[in-house]
Amino acid sequence: MTIQTIRTQPFLDQKPGTSGLRKKVTVFQQPHYLENFVQSIFDSIEITPNTALTLGGDGRYYNSTAIQTIIKMAAANGFAKVIVGQSGVLSTPAASHIIRQYNTLGGIILSASHNPAGPTEDFGIKYNTPNGGPAPEKITEAIFAKSKVISTYKIADFSDVNIDIIGEMQLDGFAVQVIDPVTDYADLMASMFDFSAIKLLLQSDFKLKFDGMHAVTGPYAKELFVNRLGAPQNCLMNCEVSETFGGGHPDPNLTYAHELVAALYSTKDVDFGAASDGDGDRNMILGNRFFVTPSDSLAVIAANATLIPAYKQGLSGVARSMPTSGAVDRVAIKLNIPCYETPTGWKFFGNLMDAGKVTLCGEESFGTGSNHVREKDGLWAVLCWLNIIAAKKQSVEDIVKSHWLEYGRNVYSRHDYEAVPSDIANSVMTHIKSQFTSLPNQKFGKYYVKTADDFSYTDPIDGSISTGQGVRILFTDGSRIVFRLSGTGTEGATVRIYLEAFEPNVANHHCDAQVALAEMIEIAEEISQLKQRSARGLPTVIT
Repeated sequence: MTIQTIRTQPFLDQKPGTSGLRKKVTVFQQPHYLENFVQSIFDSIEITPNTALTLGGDGRYYNSTAIQTIIKMAAANGFAKVIVGQSGVLSTPAASHIIRQYNTLGGIILSASHNPAGPTEDFGIKYNTPNGGPAPEKITEAIFAKSKVISTYKIADFSDVNIDIIGEMQLDGFAVQVIDPVTDYADLMASMFDFSAIKLLLQSDFKLKFDGMHAVTGPYAKELFVNRLGAPQNCLMNCEVSETFGGGHPDPNLTYAHELVAALYSTKDVDFGAASDGDGDRNMILGNRFFVTPSDSLAVIAANATLIPAYKQGLSGVARSMPTSGAVDRVAIKLNIPCYETPTGWKFFGNLMDAGKVTLCGEESFGTGSNHVREKDGLWAVLCWLNIIAAKKQSVEDIVKSHWLEYGRNVYSRHDYEAVPSDIANSVMTHIKSQFTSLPNQKFGKYYVKTADDFSYTDPIDGSISTGQGVRILFTDGSRIVFRLSGTGTEGATVRIYLEAFEPNVANHHCDAQVALAEMIEIAEEISQLKQRSARGLPTVIT
């Protein structure tokens, strides 16, 4: 094997986060750009003899090209083996499981999550550590520091590897093992859930629709729902993986999963609907003409977890990201278990899970998961719901409304303003923060402001401090408005507004969240001046 050392120059202008580095495909196609970032990853970790690397992605455009480059660079940088999903495919939760099951030195996951795919669209790359979770800040900072001074990278000079055939091949002492991307993950799910009960449910008159959004979960859904659980093939929608995700936006929400929404809202024939995103870590749950917010989904799963075999002994604790509603907090109080409020980012949950502090966790951005892996997991959440429905023999709507009657309802919604020019988005946040001292004790309609702050978090496991995690306007009755900038896009910024009000008496409360939160939506606009500053009349997405 010949190893080449290629001279290069640093030009990375963005610090990678826990979601890795996301840019347009054309940026990654620049000479040496991908190689610089991969070498910076390898230079930031200790590659010891006989170690393996997990590798795979969501199947988007440029995925297969990048995988060939990374295999050659892994060989040149001292890895003994690369374990890669067949055809370069691995969902993000499946990759996390493979890292943990095969004890690899972490993994490189190629994905831009729920962002569109194609020659002019988005691509992403991130490193997950040996626990299966996203790299913590100390590693992403080290990668960024290396990327700013890099002068050479190493790459092996051999032909592209055939990753379409399962098996292992040797290349001068370096091995490439191509594995079935679905089997190990499906086996894990079978060990956690009551597949017998779910199979009876799906083979009854209960009708399921799953929308893969032309993304990575299609093959996983076929294996789980059709092959193992006996659902009919026509329960699957858009489950063929496409390099362009069918030209769609693989974000499982009411706006972008419109085909699924139409199927659930246009007829009474479908009982349960679910969708997952580009890389398989997000989920949306629907009943017939009934949308389950991610916050309520986490709370319902936690409240009914002992119905699922993997959690029949109970939960050690739960955690939620700060913008997620407090619905799961109320469950934790009744179960007498701890509930942690963290910044957005799965690495914070990973620390808590590794320390045995929590079993379930969730983010309001359609991400839910447990300690079976160290990533959020869309299909796992779908199976949780199917297991609960099979055990309780109730509809989705009845389960959620019964939950509200027992715990009260955290009426909740998120308004996303996508691709806002960065300078305008930053000016909105600056304007809100300028009011921190004047907002307390102000009255807006029936709401009194208790306090306003920028959320910070001290990690109880490693002591790290995270600041600037989201602006909170907290009201005296427990309601709140949260403003955050999201870094998941590649153009401009996404301004997210989270609105929450607690209603203890569900019987007297309007079911539609937008109607129930109408006054708070007006308050958010008054405080932020977002519409005025951005000239946006309506949010891009409402969930």
